[in-house]
Amino acid sequence: MNLPLHEKIRSEIEADILTGVRTPGSRLPTEHDLMQQYGCSRMTVSKALSALAGGGLIERRKRAGSFVARPKAHSMMLDIPDLEQEIVQRGQRYRFELSERTIVPPGTPQAREAGLAEEGELLMIAGVHLADDVPLACELRLVSLAAVPEMAAQPFDDDSPGAWLLKHVPWTEAETRIASVAASTGVAAQLKLSVGAPCLFVERRTWRGSEGITQVRQHFVGSAYSLVARFGPAKRAPGS
Repeated sequence: MNLPLHEKIRSEIEADILTGVRTPGSRLPTEHDLMQQYGCSRMTVSKALSALAGGGLIERRKRAGSFVARPKAHSMMLDIPDLEQEIVQRGQRYRFELSERTIVPPGTPQAREAGLAEEGELLMIAGVHLADDVPLACELRLVSLAAVPEMAAQPFDDDSPGAWLLKHVPWTEAETRIASVAASTGVAAQLKLSVGAPCLFVERRTWRGSEGITQVRQHFVGSAYSLVARFGPAKRAPGS
């Protein structure tokens, strides 16, 4: 059975967003361009765009057009932070120091633990985030090369792996786990701390639809970093 035309337009644009063809913040064709492309009325195009906006995939701005939406902090417990941006906003210099980069074959215990065992080869990246050349956090990241094949060629000279993913790869779901831990020998060496010093541990997984994108484990210097969430009370059902 053929889809109604507005559903076809919505489906094709949605597929482009979820596969990364259209990246977060990128501008969609104008309504006029879409009318010409699909040979339809403005009402049909508007119906498709309204459905995409209602699903949180695009933002419609008066006189500016429609843009692929960036993930919103209010849609989850915590936003996915851009450490470079946070450090620069403090008035400090940011630098990411890459310490390890390797390909992990599919089906390894490490891949299974990350929930990426079925995703094919993984890129494993380890490094340290520095503020004014002082370690703030170290991270170990696994990225599915089936989901993000272009990641394998990135040098990360200008962006850290996390910042690059935020700029170029849309995601639909994220899971975050936070804990207070003592620095292990390896973490202490990377962060220039004493073994056993308090650290904030953050583990995060992200997906695009049902496809796993990345898992990252980060240890932050406990005295130098905090995570903040802002939210309102849950809406009560009428009459409750």
